[in-house]
Amino acid sequence: MSSDVSGTESGSESGPESVPEPVPEPGPEPESEPGPGPAPGPGPGPAPGPGPGLGREPGQRYQPCQLCPEHGKPLSWFCLSERRPVCATCAGFGGRCHRHRIRRAEEHAEELRNKIVDHCEKLQLQSAGITKYVAEVLQGKNQKAMIMANATREVIIQRLSLVRCLCESEEQRLLEQVHSEEERAHQCILTQRAHWDDKLRKLDSLRTSMVDMLTHLNDLQLIQMEQEILERAEEAEGILEPQESEKLSFNEKCAWSPLLTQLWATSVLGSLSGMEDVLIDERTVGPLLNLSEDRKTLTFNAKKSKVCSDDPERFDHWPNALAVNAFQTGLHAWAVNVKHSCAYKVGVASAQLPRKGSGSDCRLGHNAFSWVFSRYDQEFCFSHNGNHEPLALLRCPTQLGLLLDLQAGELIFYEPASGTVLHIHPCQTLHAMQKPGLALRPPRKGAGRAQL
Repeated sequence: MSSDVSGTESGSESGPESVPEPVPEPGPEPESEPGPGPAPGPGPGPAPGPGPGLGREPGQRYQPCQLCPEHGKPLSWFCLSERRPVCATCAGFGGRCHRHRIRRAEEHAEELRNKIVDHCEKLQLQSAGITKYVAEVLQGKNQKAMIMANATREVIIQRLSLVRCLCESEEQRLLEQVHSEEERAHQCILTQRAHWDDKLRKLDSLRTSMVDMLTHLNDLQLIQMEQEILERAEEAEGILEPQESEKLSFNEKCAWSPLLTQLWATSVLGSLSGMEDVLIDERTVGPLLNLSEDRKTLTFNAKKSKVCSDDPERFDHWPNALAVNAFQTGLHAWAVNVKHSCAYKVGVASAQLPRKGSGSDCRLGHNAFSWVFSRYDQEFCFSHNGNHEPLALLRCPTQLGLLLDLQAGELIFYEPASGTVLHIHPCQTLHAMQKPGLALRPPRKGAGRAQL
């Protein structure tokens, strides 16, 4: 039912089909009347239809002028090529839109009205959907968010309350233990003081009596008192010299608390502003290790490198290396990338660690001068002074963090990615100067590499 007329195929076809109806309709008569407004339709035929329709549409582009400015005839046709209303003359043979696709303006307007109606229905459905989403979904989301937030607050409060209770209980327990240990040490000291005060009085009495014998007795009397002199001398010899005793010292182990240490370590790790920039001292690198140019990566090499072993700082047998950094006081943290190694030792070592020879005194973890976390395949342990403490790890860490507190004398190994504490070693001998130490052992397969 389309009234479109296309003139692209033949000029003789488009002209006669598009012009016959509109040409006689308007004639010259409507030129004087349609100008002022709605083009009421003094002309006969279908001309009044488009005219009033166009006039009733205030949004149409051709509404300001209902007559063709060129021919003065009603704009009762629509050119689909130029997308504008035209008169019958423009659409007819010889007109500017002669070969264009045209259709009745009222049909095009009706199509536009239908499109507007469709868009309005879609907008109404869209608005209804949004209204329903806001009223139901968002409201439900808001209520659920409030419920979840309240539940989360309760969990936080409960957990912090539990932690607070545990901390208060642990604080009370530790303070009581410290007080008890202080009282014990104090009582031991008082007992020792009373004991030695008594011994001093006896020694003073023995000395006084023997001085009196010496000054007041003649030779015969001294000879007669010989047995008594020997007894008093024996009694004095029975009083032994004071000996050092751990009972007279305050035992710091009474304050050891795994809970407190874990909380402290977690708090310290969470408050760290950064890691130490640790560099390997190339003078210490063992013959089985290769050091990168930036002095941050060690790689195990089964072939001994031709390095000068005359340097007193260099390990001439074991694949060990120490860092340039030397820590004496304070809190220090650094990390080692062990992702590409399945056999390594990471820890700290004292400057007193021997460097020459193949004995255990030069191996990290086998002497009193080194504290290391070691791995060999799937086995992990902490080693110090030849004592190896197995560690049960759920997974192999790709990065190993170290936290050294020289004031408290504690060394903590942890996983930087998760903050999980792997091992804590309390040791008062850590007060001495320490250097980060590394060792790579020959793995069962592949090459070992550690990076700072």
